[in-house]
Amino acid sequence: MISTPQTTGLLQPEFPPLLKGMPLGGAGNPFAAAIKAAEDEASLGDGVTPGLVHYAQRDDLLRAAVTFAPEVPLARAIGVLWAVQLGFADALGALAPPEVAVQFDWPDGLRLNGARCGGFRACASTHDPAEEPDWLVIGLEVALRSQGDGGATPDQTTLSDEGCAEITPPDLLESWSRHMLVWVHSYLHEGLAPLHQSYRGKVIGIGTDITAPASGTFTGLDECGGMILKQGETTRTLPLTQILEQA
Repeated sequence: MISTPQTTGLLQPEFPPLLKGMPLGGAGNPFAAAIKAAEDEASLGDGVTPGLVHYAQRDDLLRAAVTFAPEVPLARAIGVLWAVQLGFADALGALAPPEVAVQFDWPDGLRLNGARCGGFRACASTHDPAEEPDWLVIGLEVALRSQGDGGATPDQTTLSDEGCAEITPPDLLESWSRHMLVWVHSYLHEGLAPLHQSYRGKVIGIGTDITAPASGTFTGLDECGGMILKQGETTRTLPLTQILEQA
């Protein structure tokens, strides 16, 4: 759906004071760059600088990654993923026409009006749920406009296809960063409960039979964001930490 990077005439986004933009070229990989920067900083032993936002400068695809320095075990720290996701939903809600519906596939998918439009990634310095990570990087990727025949992939869409052609990457990045910080503040001071309630209202499939990421009935979410899955007479939980990729 997306071809070569388009970078003509892009403006620089302005981030709120707690965040610092780290621009890359159009072909840059913000997620990989953020992980590398966090690893390098952690290796010096002085701690990781939170709030760095790496982003690629292109106008057809929004790619960005934000770095966190959690002070809680990974099992709870991963809940900040919801702050990133809900921040994007609020950002698009502020910029897009009211008929554009933002929903999520647990744990990492993004949908607009029911069609896939991008997703989220996560990586941390540890995969041990009980360990406090030195750093946690959350990435997002959103298709802004198609470079080909959108009819060839009816289950996928772009912002432009959903009536959001006037939204620019800098505008979306700025709005996302502001709304994300609101949710991060809520998470830090009130815990995961407010995010849990809002995310639950946007996640697809609760109460239905699903086949991915595993087969069963998606009955709900546990207190740490895990998927509660009923499989026959057995109920198990898929932890939110399973989104984590290897560095």
